[in-house]
Amino acid sequence: MQFISRVSRVTPWTRLALTRCPLTTARFKRYQAFDAQLDQEALTEARSWYRKFDASHLPRGSTTYARSSGPGGQHVNKTETKAITAFPVKDLVSMLPQSLHSGIRASKYYTASNDSLTFHAQTRRSRTANTDENRRKLMEEVSRVYREQVPSETSGDKKQKHGEMWVSPS
Repeated sequence: MQFISRVSRVTPWTRLALTRCPLTTARFKRYQAFDAQLDQEALTEARSWYRKFDASHLPRGSTTYARSSGPGGQHVNKTETKAITAFPVKDLVSMLPQSLHSGIRASKYYTASNDSLTFHAQTRRSRTANTDENRRKLMEEVSRVYREQVPSETSGDKKQKHGEMWVSPS
């Protein structure tokens, strides 16, 4: 009740005055490129690794099968088509550049109890299709970690544009 009485004291004029208050935003000045603090050699190594990266480089992982859930009738009740694939982090880290290591353990698929990335798939009706789906998910996750951890290279046009900004008039 005390809250209601306080709210009722606000008149339409005070509400109008409150809505007309200018909101100030603070902008922070940055005098260097956002990736200036990053190790350029590590970025170059990661970029060259990603250009050569494909699914054949991924570890096999260990897959277990379970019964799927959801609709499907007798087929779902009798067969174990759900694929649960665990890819050990030590196997992944051995093939990834150093700059991606922290992103792998920060992944939403990371399971700390067995130090692995664990993927589940039960959308298909066959074991092999669900196992392939897990490998595709791993490929997407490694690509996502790469895009998150490694900024893309600055284009020549941007370098020229920003270079012209810093040239002092003579």
